[in-house]
Amino acid sequence: MRYGCYKLLLAGSLLSLAGCNGGDAPASWKEYALTGTYSASLSESAQYSVIGSYNHGGSLWKTSNHERLYNWNHKDKQFSIIAATAFSPDENYAATANQQDLVLWDTRTGKPEWFWSSPAEIMQMDLAPNGDFALLGLADHTAVYFDVKNGGVKRTFRHDARVRSVDLSSDGTLALTGSDAYKAKLWSVQTGELLKEVSFGNVVDTVALSPNGQHAFSSSSLDKAIIWDLNSGKEIHSLSNIADFFQKRVSYLSARFSPDSRQLLTGTAAGLIQLWDVNSGKELRRWRIHRRDPYGPVHAGVYAVAFGEGKYYALSSNGIMNELK
Repeated sequence: MRYGCYKLLLAGSLLSLAGCNGGDAPASWKEYALTGTYSASLSESAQYSVIGSYNHGGSLWKTSNHERLYNWNHKDKQFSIIAATAFSPDENYAATANQQDLVLWDTRTGKPEWFWSSPAEIMQMDLAPNGDFALLGLADHTAVYFDVKNGGVKRTFRHDARVRSVDLSSDGTLALTGSDAYKAKLWSVQTGELLKEVSFGNVVDTVALSPNGQHAFSSSSLDKAIIWDLNSGKEIHSLSNIADFFQKRVSYLSARFSPDSRQLLTGTAAGLIQLWDVNSGKELRRWRIHRRDPYGPVHAGVYAVAFGEGKYYALSSNGIMNELK
């Protein structure tokens, strides 16, 4: 229902569903996967993208000329179902994962560096600098800080439900997690201490940390989406306005702060990309991803967003890379 552009009248209240407001078309677009993707990530500067496609498993792309550099699958002559992907902040390493197995790749050579089995089903992941560690959100109600190059769990962060969203700070000292227990939690990677906790009204789909270590973005499915202060744990801006009479129920699937931490780029399940001012909470721009069938009823979700040189990028579940200006 949330992908449709219509209104439902029920018991005298009007619910405005996500996806009805327009946005600019992409400046250009390129097909990366023929029929769609299970997962997608963009590197820090948007130099690279990695996808897990329906048809050919994992692959690494150079975004500037849309060149497929390497095919990345976990077994020879087999297409892997890549359920999660991530880049290290320096862009020298990327990781791909199916439900149980994790592979660390060197983006410069395209070769696999390490292969490990996860303690439980991998929901989402992020990489520390130099690809040394991976923060894994797992279905067994934990997030783990995993030593990708030597093996072994170095830190376990326990939750009350599945951990479906994770993000590491640029220096690898903070971990932000979102779970099916309706909580976003900020942790110290060094000590394992829970530093802050924010409650939501549904499962937490997406979390992101600002590079300057001052702010976080967290959102829950068809519920509120907020920018909050990491020091106080208090909400600064609500981006969802769910308290309005004409409620806007939005599910955000991706988010990233700009390198200077002054802006936030988000992508929704209904194919909307929005640029926000972090200080004011105001929306600056909005775009719509390219749709394969402009007259079809089904939207594609935005799996990954990034800031590039003078442009923005968004990778969608329909396998399309969108360049936005």
